[in-house]
Amino acid sequence: MSHEKFLAELISTLGADVAQRGADVPERYHTDWSGTPPQRPLALVRPRSTQEVSAVLRLCTAHRVAVVPQGGLTGLAGAAVPSQGAIALSLERMNAIENTDTRAGLMQAQAGVTLQAVQEAAVAAGMVFGVDLGARGSCQIGGNVATNAGGNGVLQHGMMREQVLGLEVVLADGTVLPMLRPMIKNNTGYDLKQFFIGAEGTLGVVTRVLLRLRPAPQATATTLVAMADFDAALAVLKRMQSRFGNSVAAYELMWDSFVQASLSWLKLSAPFAESHPLLALINVDGKNESQLQGDVQQVLEEAMEAGEVLDAIVAQSVAQAQTLWKLREAPAELNNNMHPAINFDVSLPQAEIGRFAQACEAAFSARWPGKHALYFGHVGDGNLHVSVDGKTVGGECEAVEAELYRLVGEFQGSVSAEHGIGLHKKPYLQASRTPQELAVMRAIKQALDPLGLMNPGKVFEL
Repeated sequence: MSHEKFLAELISTLGADVAQRGADVPERYHTDWSGTPPQRPLALVRPRSTQEVSAVLRLCTAHRVAVVPQGGLTGLAGAAVPSQGAIALSLERMNAIENTDTRAGLMQAQAGVTLQAVQEAAVAAGMVFGVDLGARGSCQIGGNVATNAGGNGVLQHGMMREQVLGLEVVLADGTVLPMLRPMIKNNTGYDLKQFFIGAEGTLGVVTRVLLRLRPAPQATATTLVAMADFDAALAVLKRMQSRFGNSVAAYELMWDSFVQASLSWLKLSAPFAESHPLLALINVDGKNESQLQGDVQQVLEEAMEAGEVLDAIVAQSVAQAQTLWKLREAPAELNNNMHPAINFDVSLPQAEIGRFAQACEAAFSARWPGKHALYFGHVGDGNLHVSVDGKTVGGECEAVEAELYRLVGEFQGSVSAEHGIGLHKKPYLQASRTPQELAVMRAIKQALDPLGLMNPGKVFEL
């Protein structure tokens, strides 16, 4: 069957408002934030319902046409970039928050709802949602599920996987799996929803999500702490956790290279009179604001006496806390200021993160003396981000990747902590997955998508 016949049937079935031919598809749907060269899709389909998603996939199966699901297009691994001859299936019109149950701590939302909309709806209901990241205003909850997003709240709440109680998913042949039962305990065989969380759209299309919400903290203290080295940063984290336990909601570590870039790109005022090797942005939740502020101040004073902290700011208002957090938003500016940005998202044994960053700096500087590299991460959960300006390494992006992932292997880390594999990390997946694991992954893919139509070429080759 020709593509022309498929396109005619697609448009006649769904209407020209839902489906449009590739020549008419706006450029924003041709790629994502990863910097992958754009690819015009065969067609763009923007369904408004699960039934329309199912109809699209039935047609694609009948005509053997591949499907690339798209969310907010903020991914950094290339998973949402169209494949040649594939349609792009955007979930952006399925953007309703359908129900919020504060008594049960649940929210049901369509996949195209932005993360920020989920967060704001939760706050309006006196609750909080446990995932937060810089692309919150653009990324979609379905994409967060498909990539098992992490971000700033993992230390306290876990990854996206821990926030999902249920899913509605459409398989490659159009079959709808209505897995939306709102129970934490449900031991009835395979937990099917887990197959689709982190699968990057290679097994099916997420259309609805049943999310867990948590009660909003009554008070939050935000502090920015300056330290001399990574050992001190780890000591401060342990000190905070020893005093506050799981109430330590965020521990964001920023090397000075990142801080200076953020100050410049975002036109912010320097938080301290002088620069320091490392800054940690810390949120601690509690019940009473004045009591919490005092407790945090006391812990910081103890850390200063122990030589772990060089300087610190404790935010005195919500506005000041927001200003401090702006310092951490530089990743949203990477693509505008690095040409291109070579982004890494790795996990390492927590105690080795500082040594790994030093090893990267030494290796990069030896080969590319004028390189510009930034280091930042969540650290409390072992996650380090590294971004290198491709222009300052002579455009040798693949060589930079090979060098960093070589070091990840030496330190027995993971090549992807949050962003997924997509296209960019496929050559390095074997560094974090054994042949036996990859064989099982391929068997699952073959069972759920026997024709290989769902996001082909992403994560691994069949």
